[in-house]
Amino acid sequence: MLRTLLASVFSLIAVTSTAWTNELAHNAIPSKPNIIFILADDLGYGDLGCYGQKIVQTPHIDEMAAQGMKFTNFYAGATVCAPSRCVLMTGLHNGHAQVRGNGNKVAQSLRDEDLTVAEVLKKAGYENVLIGKWGLGIQHGGDSGLPNRQGFDDFFGYTSQSHAHNPYPEFLWHNDEKVNLGNEVFSMSEDYAGNTGYATKRVQHTQPLFIERTLEFLNRKHEKPFFLYLSLVVPHANNEAGRALGDGQEVDDYGIYADRNWPNPDKGFAATVTLMDKGVGQILDTLAANHLDTNTLVIFTSDNGPHREGKQTPEFFDTNGPLRGMKRDLYEGGIRVPFIARWPNVVPSGVTSEHVSYFGDFFATACELAGVPSPENLDSISIVPTLTGHSDQQKQHEFLYWEFYEQGSKQAVRQGNWKAIRMPMFTGPIELYNLSTDLEESQNVANQNPELVAQLKAAMENAHTANPLWKFRKSK
Repeated sequence: MLRTLLASVFSLIAVTSTAWTNELAHNAIPSKPNIIFILADDLGYGDLGCYGQKIVQTPHIDEMAAQGMKFTNFYAGATVCAPSRCVLMTGLHNGHAQVRGNGNKVAQSLRDEDLTVAEVLKKAGYENVLIGKWGLGIQHGGDSGLPNRQGFDDFFGYTSQSHAHNPYPEFLWHNDEKVNLGNEVFSMSEDYAGNTGYATKRVQHTQPLFIERTLEFLNRKHEKPFFLYLSLVVPHANNEAGRALGDGQEVDDYGIYADRNWPNPDKGFAATVTLMDKGVGQILDTLAANHLDTNTLVIFTSDNGPHREGKQTPEFFDTNGPLRGMKRDLYEGGIRVPFIARWPNVVPSGVTSEHVSYFGDFFATACELAGVPSPENLDSISIVPTLTGHSDQQKQHEFLYWEFYEQGSKQAVRQGNWKAIRMPMFTGPIELYNLSTDLEESQNVANQNPELVAQLKAAMENAHTANPLWKFRKSK
């Protein structure tokens, strides 16, 4: 009897001690941790196994989610590439940021006066490295938007988002130097950096190359904390190859999908996602091998919703999961994206967070981790409390805001569980959805809630600051 009682007491002490130790671990944030931000390109909310994908295999990212925290209410900065990346880098939403679309070459670059998270981290003592797609600078030589002029110490990849359409380009940039890859390209346009089109001779796909460069960096000896921004170009399609050849999902081989009875674009799409997943696994393994993982926050997300330019079949893969819309929409499918954070002993494992946040919050989060104040007048709130298991201390946004200047122009705002969309922006009727009961945005309840519509309309108007380089176009 006594032995049983003592065993129960010791068992209770052990459980309490473990819980207390875990709580301390989640409180003990290492000073100036390394930060790795992995950005997929056009990956949908439903494209990962941990978010419900049933066909495409993503075991490494799924394991990352199991080891860390998965967010279900996280949003990209915009519904297309360049403005989403602008929000990520500047901590300003679409109504305040410089870059607000993909289609304006004049306003495609960041300016000298734009402050980036990389610049702030550099002043805090970080080494900043960008590998992959930048999308916020156009021409080499005099462009203020180039990565090395926006806080990055080393850059390898594409500068413009159009050049990055082609996963087999003739060249990439290493800082200000061209690196020839041996691919031969039929160029369909000289816009931006030129070299857009498709390869007639394939030698090097950039996805494995970007992972190789990343692993080389992680295997070095590091004297400083580092911020590594790995901006991938998959599973984005080669738009030009999609139009010209009917297949824009270009990859070296179809891997485990080669024998499937699918159209080639579907095989290519699945292969690029699984190839990306393999790279994430290699990164996490390398961190562990170099004893870096316990001092490194790794984030994985996507720049916007899924596409169909590669001629693959999004409906077959259920690529946007339960959400309505895709890339270029401001419905949930265009802007709600996967977001996974992993940091052993700091970020609780196996946790799903419903906290509502977006790309702009990375700026304040990085500042808090680096131990420096976040600049004033940003549209950014640190999510460190949520990441460390203290959601009760997490500040909330009054609302999140997006606007888009292509395909007729549109704007959207989310406040709590309410989502309002207006097309065209400024002048169109407002659609209203309750996301808590209508995640699919199928029931427009604007007519039943006139006061709420007026409130969210005012939020849209207050969030927008005019930029003469971006003028909305009415729907045709």
